[in-house]
Amino acid sequence: MAHMRGWPFCCLPARLRRILAVDRRLGRVILAAAVFMTVMFMLQPSRPHLQPEGLHPASSHPEIRFQASTFDWTSVTQQYPVSSIRPLPTDRPKQFPPIQHAFSGYVHDTTAKRRQQAVRAAFIRNWDSYKKHAWLRDELTPVSGKGKTTFGGWAATLVDSLDTLWIMDLWDEFHDAAAAAVQLDWANTTDTAANLFETTIRHLGGLISAFDLSGEPALLEKAQELGNMLYMAFDTPNRMPGFWFNFKDAKNGRQTAGTNDPSASPCSLSLEFTRLSLLTGDAKFYDAISRITDFLERTQSKSKLPGMWPKLIDFRDQTVDKETSFTIGALADSLYEYLPKMSALLGGQLPSYEKMYRAAMETTKEHLLFRPMVSEDDEEGKDALFAGDAHVRSDNIDHVPDGQHLSCFAGGMFGLGGKLFNIPDHVAIGERLARGCAWAYNAFPTGLMPEIFTIVPCDSIDGPCPFDEKRWEEVGGKNLKKGFKSARDTRYILRPEAIESIFLLYRMTGKEDLRDLAWRMFESVMKATQTPLGNSAISDVTVEGETTKTDSMESFFLAETLKYFYLIFSPPDLISLDDFVLNTEAHPFRRAK
Repeated sequence: MAHMRGWPFCCLPARLRRILAVDRRLGRVILAAAVFMTVMFMLQPSRPHLQPEGLHPASSHPEIRFQASTFDWTSVTQQYPVSSIRPLPTDRPKQFPPIQHAFSGYVHDTTAKRRQQAVRAAFIRNWDSYKKHAWLRDELTPVSGKGKTTFGGWAATLVDSLDTLWIMDLWDEFHDAAAAAVQLDWANTTDTAANLFETTIRHLGGLISAFDLSGEPALLEKAQELGNMLYMAFDTPNRMPGFWFNFKDAKNGRQTAGTNDPSASPCSLSLEFTRLSLLTGDAKFYDAISRITDFLERTQSKSKLPGMWPKLIDFRDQTVDKETSFTIGALADSLYEYLPKMSALLGGQLPSYEKMYRAAMETTKEHLLFRPMVSEDDEEGKDALFAGDAHVRSDNIDHVPDGQHLSCFAGGMFGLGGKLFNIPDHVAIGERLARGCAWAYNAFPTGLMPEIFTIVPCDSIDGPCPFDEKRWEEVGGKNLKKGFKSARDTRYILRPEAIESIFLLYRMTGKEDLRDLAWRMFESVMKATQTPLGNSAISDVTVEGETTKTDSMESFFLAETLKYFYLIFSPPDLISLDDFVLNTEAHPFRRAK
């Protein structure tokens, strides 16, 4: 410890100086011990994400201080108040089977570390550009280097990225972002309404998760303030919220539920509102979403495709038997995703979530899942699965083999449901869905999947499916890989759903080749989307060579896509699926124990 010898005597604590002055030999022993303990402490691996709540290494920073918004939504009198508040469930949480694979003797090897740090470097690059060019704006435009407003002007990228900063050990950046987040003014917006779903999953979910990881009280206080605002969206005659939370209508008591709203919108608020009630002790948030849960349970068997709810729902009349289109993709996706996740969050205290999940997935398996017809030598595509659409006619059901990047979340959902509820078949289906999306990435010149595409399907998802050359010549896409009919929407907008399912299935099965698939996907994302400032959505994944950047980077790229890439190359105890459940924006909430 030669480099310690130069410590000036005057800089030692007064008590230690007095000891040294009395007995230099004793002082040398004490000093050596103190130095040894200090160095050993400094060499300890930093894993603050596993520390008890309230502890973090940013203690040298000034306190993160909550600042109230300029309008208090609790001061508004509700026109349709509830007569009683449903309390949170108080039963002992069920002991679910482990979700994660038993990674006994796990070694964070050189390859995993190198890949993890490459993802972290990509995040830092984008974050630094956001700080420089778009601080406190919703998004960075990664080509022109400006900020833009997309979600109320409430710093969507900043709030959405809080837990990613924490997970990646970016303590200074986390502190600066958290200090800014807790001073946001929800009344300071040029918009007349907020998208209830997006504000809930990005802003409310981001604040809750950042508190769950860091324990910073001001973050929870800001989350509760936002929750109080969003709670007002439920002030309708039947307590069903609309798609838009219109500020003026809410203040004047003129809100009504929608008659043709996406089913995912009001039906995907349960995780965030429930976790907020659990953390604050205020059951009104849980009470609000429990009424939607009751509606889902009551109507599940009454739609035109019993077991599922249609893409669009009349929430005002609370009916589900008008619409004929069904999907687990756009418009409906996270409704289904939240069924097993709510069960995990609450420790299985409400059996209705498992019951609804089982019924919905049986219908999904029968009517929505399909397998592509691939050539005999395509080993990676032979067992691939995708989730399509179904249209109910008067005399039959049309099964539409359209794939969506959005629906790639289904692999993780099936895997989670299979693990939680002991349905091994669902874990196997989940893996096939996840691998199907990875196969689709690799099927295009950029190595990226398009937003929407159509598959030439097999007759069933199991059993023989020989490649039919004549059929391929008739309907196949001549410039596409065998198995594809068309790419209807060729964009890639930095979406996370494919890597989300690959990550979740890796954590559930421990299969190392899934990490290799993830790395292949990450390299493709970087190559096709990188700009001088960060990463941008592109217009066409089917092109050879240089891609056309559309100057857009939604907040989910930092909140979800890069977070999942980072986590799959991290040790499995980092955000363990046995301790956390992730909302649809990849924000981890602590599970009931």
